[in-house]
Amino acid sequence: MSKRHLFPSLDGLVPKALRGIVAFNPRLNLDEANKVVYDSEAPRSNVSIVSGGGSGHEPAWAGYVGTNLLAAAVMGDVFASPSTKQILAAVESVPSDKGTLLVITNYTGDCLHFGLAAEKTKAKGNPCKMLICGDDVSIGKKGGSLVGRRGLAGQIGVLKVLGAAAAQGASLDELYDFGSAFANSIVSISATLDHCHVPGRTEHGALADDELELGTGPHNEPGYWKLSPAPSAEGLVQQILKYCLDEADPERSYVDFKPGDETVLLVSNFGGISNLELGGLVDEILQQLLKDWNMEPVRVYSGCLETSLNAPAFSVTIINMTVAAANSTYTVDQIKGFFDTRTDTAWEAVAGYQSYPRRRKRSEQVVPPPKEIRRTVDDSTDLKIDPALLESMIKSACNALSAAEPDLTKWDTVMGDGDCGLTLQTGANALLDALTTKKVAANGSVVEVLNELEDIVEGKMGGTLGGILGIFFVALRTALQENIGLAKEVGVPALWGKALSTALSHLRQYTPAKVGDRTVMDTLIPFAMAMEEGQSFEQSVAAAVKGSEGTKKLKPKLGRATYVGVGADDNKELPPDPGAWGAMVGLQGLLSAV
Repeated sequence: MSKRHLFPSLDGLVPKALRGIVAFNPRLNLDEANKVVYDSEAPRSNVSIVSGGGSGHEPAWAGYVGTNLLAAAVMGDVFASPSTKQILAAVESVPSDKGTLLVITNYTGDCLHFGLAAEKTKAKGNPCKMLICGDDVSIGKKGGSLVGRRGLAGQIGVLKVLGAAAAQGASLDELYDFGSAFANSIVSISATLDHCHVPGRTEHGALADDELELGTGPHNEPGYWKLSPAPSAEGLVQQILKYCLDEADPERSYVDFKPGDETVLLVSNFGGISNLELGGLVDEILQQLLKDWNMEPVRVYSGCLETSLNAPAFSVTIINMTVAAANSTYTVDQIKGFFDTRTDTAWEAVAGYQSYPRRRKRSEQVVPPPKEIRRTVDDSTDLKIDPALLESMIKSACNALSAAEPDLTKWDTVMGDGDCGLTLQTGANALLDALTTKKVAANGSVVEVLNELEDIVEGKMGGTLGGILGIFFVALRTALQENIGLAKEVGVPALWGKALSTALSHLRQYTPAKVGDRTVMDTLIPFAMAMEEGQSFEQSVAAAVKGSEGTKKLKPKLGRATYVGVGADDNKELPPDPGAWGAMVGLQGLLSAV
């Protein structure tokens, strides 16, 4: 976990952050002295929904102030409850003729201060109720018998439906009863790869590389279970869903789930999980819900709902709307409508658009791959060699590329975006697989192998290198077929020389790269030129090796490497260009099998 921050201290950071938050909605006001964000146009005719808690969980709760959600939010210092005085200021900022509903997560400081604020508000003759939300299943019924369940991101779902119901004119009592039923229909649990780091603090209770905690809280609390070695993503999700949904677990069976119940899935990023991994996590959860629990949520929300600074952690929440409806005056369709009600708050970052007339199954959304059609090869324009030799050469080149992946990735991380090694390894593995599953070398057809290479590069190898190789292999295969007569007239080496020269000529139409620019062309051009000049395959590979070695002394002129500071010193030897080196490794692999 990185300990670096833009703001090395918490001094003044919370008010500064709140000033930034209100900037996205000009209707919001900030009472900076009390750290209260409120809707300046909150209608007095609606119950005012007020929430809050410690800072560090953004966008909770200030980010949810706005139309159809919170009337006001009050923020404490990082991971600390706001004071009673602050909470009263929040209540008074959004006066209501129907009263105020305070909705908080179940933490001692919040319960005490919001509770006192509720009592003082009622003492002034103003209707006020407090709803405490707890949804964490990790501690269990015995461990939480006195204090109840801890609050996680399930509370954001409670706020969403209550805000929409309040906007439709519900009374204070109706909202409190509905909120209670809804909150009791939620199960959540969190997991963390490491604890967050608070600006200005020296320690943060870091986890070891092979550890993971399950049942963590959003304030750097240790997890209820420490797992070592850390399970796979699939194994972790399996445990999470078991803790949330297993009715045979007497400690954690807080909510009944029956076949056909309509549910909501909330996956909250604690702040340090990449969006890429979060998407993969959501997919894994949905797959296992359907396969193992016969559950397909009718609403899915994922993103930074309630964070914990920069923690690489997340929480999973499942809400049973059918159970909530059975225990309240609202129907499932009405509750879905509350979720679908638009706001002008941070909620919209996770909301998507899920109110289609018919909720499509996930199996309908994912388009199956088209049936693969094998291209036929015309023997009259094909180059045939010994099948065993062709397969041996391919295996040798692919294995060499896979072995070189760590170095290629390391060098490309220094000079570029770090994808070169994995891109080449992906292509190599796909070609090895085609040797077994498609028998692409069984007939000794060079054109069949080049066809397969085209498909692999176009379908599996992205990035600049994938684009260059894609153009190169298409042009190479076309030139080989168009000039096949040279094989009988002059010889196979001459055919390869012509085909390689033609392929490079086509490639130059799409890239300005030349020898000396520190790219894959520093390998391809010397190799093709040597073959065209009639040199042997071994001599041509030697020219490719020399070209790739030369990139160590070249300054980048093209690609992402031109944007990085490495290489600014003209006298310093650099790592070789990964693309050039990878091409050389492949050629050497071919040669070693001859």
